[in-house]
Amino acid sequence: MQAATVNELGQVQIPEDLRQRLGIGAGSRITFDLVGDHLEMRVEQAQREGPATGFGMLKSERSAVPVDLDPASLIRP
Repeated sequence: MQAATVNELGQVQIPEDLRQRLGIGAGSRITFDLVGDHLEMRVEQAQREGPATGFGMLKSERSAVPVDLDPASLIRP
């Protein structure tokens, strides 16, 4: 069992290894339930994962290179 200290704003820091195991990150939604004499915390919505690839993330002001471009044709003898 791990412990954390409550700050003056009523906040606690969830240990990093637990956040990683549960997928908790910025934007995660967590609910709290009082059960008897203890508090239960449940992750309702884990952090969204980033895209699987970086395709389409970068934008360029240059025009696209034609698909049939042969780079060898750019070399001057």
